Amino acid sequence: MANVEVSVRDLVNRDRDCSEQALAQMELRRKINLLIGEWKAAGGGDVLPDIRDRVRLRPVKEGR
Repeated sequence: MANVEVSVRDLVNRDRDCSEQALAQMELRRKINLLIGEWKAAGGGDVLPDIRDRVRLRPVKEGR
């Protein structure tokens, strides 16, 4: 999913049509939401990581 997000961001930044990639991204998010719903219905109760956790855990690149 991260690859799709990067692709959409790149196309937007270059003022290009990103509708196909954006639709793919929305479909992936829909599937994730369905999976989370199924997981919760099956008794899943752990706290899932959110974007803040993802950013905090991302390795720092050289030169920043």
